[in-house]
Amino acid sequence: MTIHIEALSFDVIIGLLDFERDKPQRVIINLEASYEYTQDNFIDYADMVDAIQEELKTKRYTLLEDALLGLKVALYTRHPSLQTLWIKISKPDILPQCTVSLSK
Repeated sequence: MTIHIEALSFDVIIGLLDFERDKPQRVIINLEASYEYTQDNFIDYADMVDAIQEELKTKRYTLLEDALLGLKVALYTRHPSLQTLWIKISKPDILPQCTVSLSK
């Protein structure tokens, strides 16, 4: 099975610049996570959403790279049955002419 979480949007403190450390900004998370489904093994996608928001709001990362790696560790730890995990973090409002993203 593959879980898709698309366009999860919320505000967090994330970034290196002074103004990014003072004011929350919007991030958009897209995720694909695969696992072997059985009746005894399923992953609650609402729990995954909560884990993503908790990780980013609590840690207040300075670099998107660290945020992305931190999310992967948090989700693999919380859901050890995950087989693959792809995450994309976007900052749609940081530059007026484009959306900046990082994925792995």
